[in-house]
Amino acid sequence: MSAAGRPATRLARTALWRIGALFIDRTVRTRVLSVELHTHSSLSHDGRDPVEHLLEQAASVGLDALAVTDHDEIDASLDAVEQAADYGLIGIPGMEITTGVGHVLALGVRERIPPDLSFTTTLDRIHDQGGIAVVPHPFQASRHGVAPHISTETLASADAIEVYNSRLLTGRSNRKAERFAAAHDLPMTAGSDAHIAEMVGQAVTEVDADERTAASILDAVADGRTSVVGRRTPWRISFRQAAGGAKRRFVRALGDLL
Repeated sequence: MSAAGRPATRLARTALWRIGALFIDRTVRTRVLSVELHTHSSLSHDGRDPVEHLLEQAASVGLDALAVTDHDEIDASLDAVEQAADYGLIGIPGMEITTGVGHVLALGVRERIPPDLSFTTTLDRIHDQGGIAVVPHPFQASRHGVAPHISTETLASADAIEVYNSRLLTGRSNRKAERFAAAHDLPMTAGSDAHIAEMVGQAVTEVDADERTAASILDAVADGRTSVVGRRTPWRISFRQAAGGAKRRFVRALGDLL
């Protein structure tokens, strides 16, 4: 749905829910789920750990739901969905797609969407599967953020904006993303962008879902019934994740040549 077509009252509803959440104890708000929407397994070219480790970490830090969003791959995410209940979790299928202008999270899809399509075509493919499109780290050009390469109107056509990515140095890009989402009445999400299991849960999206299901969570996200909670990934861990990813990419590329 285009930004112009979104209900004008959603921003007011979201604001009222957030205000109410400040005064109602979480133990009473049984529908509010802590959801990790942005993680990577060893199937990603720069990920390290199998989905079992990500699920174990998610359960250990008290999350309710987890989405494994590997770069341009979906098989590990589908495995995580199948295993999630064994850890007391809700599994959300998804992937992080490399479009022609940068990254887009596809949540709720079960079939791989190819990389290098245009931003709008990628969103269409996500919606064709009944999923939602969340733009991660949109203003971080060095991390394939899409904002420098598309119009404001095109960016605002996404279903949600990731306004807190825990892999940050100053937080400037996160603040810019939050201002953009607020100005365009877009739902806001958070994600740890974890490439190692220990960082799962650094940033979570609190979702006012009607039911404990992946579909209900994504419906609530698309409706803007979210609040973000995040902690910065320690710099030494961010550097270690980046260095480890570079090493794994080199080893895999070398293996392809042999």
